[in-house]
Amino acid sequence: MRLIKVLSIIGFLLSCYALYVKCRISNSKDYKPICDISEHISCTRAFTSKYGKVARVPNPVYGIFFYSIVFIWALLGLKGYIFYLLILSSVGTIFLAYISYFKQKNFCLVCTSIYLINILLLILSAPID
Repeated sequence: MRLIKVLSIIGFLLSCYALYVKCRISNSKDYKPICDISEHISCTRAFTSKYGKVARVPNPVYGIFFYSIVFIWALLGLKGYIFYLLILSSVGTIFLAYISYFKQKNFCLVCTSIYLINILLLILSAPID
């Protein structure tokens, strides 16, 4: 469970960074985040796309909430609940990865890191009997 806690903290911090970048981009056209490397390696393209929010709430807000729940449940030893939550979140992870890589033809470093964390969390929380 320790690794689940660590990964949820990393996911939380990446989500906070994504929200910070999203807010900075919205408030300043001159801001260039470190995750924007080229035209096709850009977190700005991902965060500012129409897929960067659901119900007018930026995706990183959901990430902050999600990783907080995973961390709290890990503290409480609720590994089974974490697994089922991650099964549900995998749908969103796959959808957003598809949009980024195939529709936008963009590689977002922050997004990809979050996708990898979600995959690792799913594997680590899987019931092994």
